[in-house]
Amino acid sequence: MMQGEELFLLYLAAGCLFILAIRGLASPQTARSGNVLGIIGMALSVGATVWFLPLFHYGAVLAAICAGGIVGTISALKVKMTALPQMIAAFNGLGGLASALIGLAEILQATSYGFEASVGLVVGGLAFSGSLVAFAKLQGGLSSFGQFRYQNVFNGLITLALIGLWAVFLNGEGLAAAVWLLLVTLIWGAAVTLPVGGADMPIVIAILNACSGWAAAGIGFSLANTVLIMTGAIVGASGTILALIMTKAMNRSFREVLFKGGHAAGQSVITGQKSAKAGDPRDAAFILENAAKVIIVPGFGMAAAQAQYAVQAMAAILRDKYGVEVKFAIHPVAGRMPGHMNVLLAEADVSYDDVFELEDINREFATADAAYVIGANDITNPAAKTDKSSPLYGMPVLDVKKAKTVFFVKRSLNPGYSGADNPLFYADNTIMLYGDAKVVTEEVVQALEQS
Repeated sequence: MMQGEELFLLYLAAGCLFILAIRGLASPQTARSGNVLGIIGMALSVGATVWFLPLFHYGAVLAAICAGGIVGTISALKVKMTALPQMIAAFNGLGGLASALIGLAEILQATSYGFEASVGLVVGGLAFSGSLVAFAKLQGGLSSFGQFRYQNVFNGLITLALIGLWAVFLNGEGLAAAVWLLLVTLIWGAAVTLPVGGADMPIVIAILNACSGWAAAGIGFSLANTVLIMTGAIVGASGTILALIMTKAMNRSFREVLFKGGHAAGQSVITGQKSAKAGDPRDAAFILENAAKVIIVPGFGMAAAQAQYAVQAMAAILRDKYGVEVKFAIHPVAGRMPGHMNVLLAEADVSYDDVFELEDINREFATADAAYVIGANDITNPAAKTDKSSPLYGMPVLDVKKAKTVFFVKRSLNPGYSGADNPLFYADNTIMLYGDAKVVTEEVVQALEQS
């Protein structure tokens, strides 16, 4: 068998492993095995490339592989669960940057300027600059920076400039046009991502993930590299499908998310003087142990406090000692990335059978004796259904207000990531439990154990 055919078969095997990996990641029960298959596929594709292709600088290539492996391993071991969205945004950006630089290198060496290389250049540049902005917003560095006057006009002009420069480049105008195209793309990616905030951020992360995949596919066509084409297409397609699913779940559209202009995180819109009833963990424990059904709603506050183990302990003691029916309600954008809460609950060994998505659990709040909302805010805000001026308007929310009693675990009455005040705080059936989510829940557990 010829060397090229052997390489193609290895690439094909790697591509199949990537497809199986994506399929595995579709379910919490098979996510771990799916991740392992993806690792094997990547190791196979990298190893085959290094082994079969003619390389002139093996030392530099192996050094780069080792450096990347070390950085990735350290990041995976050191990153906190609360910082996973930022890490994903950063890695998306690095993937986009790699595609953009390879595209630029191809253009430097080519006698003609192909469309494939320009796709890697443009889409990769978009993924890079957009991911940098997303990382900064998730980290809090751009929490007070978002919209500005005539923003849509500015973005429209940048879009027209990008299209014009792309046409000039494809007309064979050379390296200068490619450099200007990359610069304008970087500005465009940052400008489009900058105003996005609130619950729309997970959608943007999914879109940027898709962009990094499509950029890699474009570079794969430019290099005639089968595994890059397959991998890029898989990542691009899965990211696009995920973004579509999330926009549908949130009653949004790509146009609304990227071009309508979002609401910057952290900008409080609380008005007037309102009062909320405050309780303590012993009050909560008494009501919870006498309930027939309790629904727990986790949010980013649970992740920030690392309270998932305390929540699991509370659910277990309610179920085992008091015979309470306990379920977990997960909103599609709970946390800062898709599946954030599912990962945390799985880490704490919460049974997959007890975890339900919004469309499966929402109708049960009306029959629940208590809802225990831990660090969730925007995803429970009833103003999303009634207040057209709210940045959350039109987004489906969990109907926790229909529960007989609602316990809200928060440090204060400050608004959530969208900056929108939550009228549920002041409802007659709501009791606020102020404090660190982990500490408060552990005190509830202690009271349940002593009762």
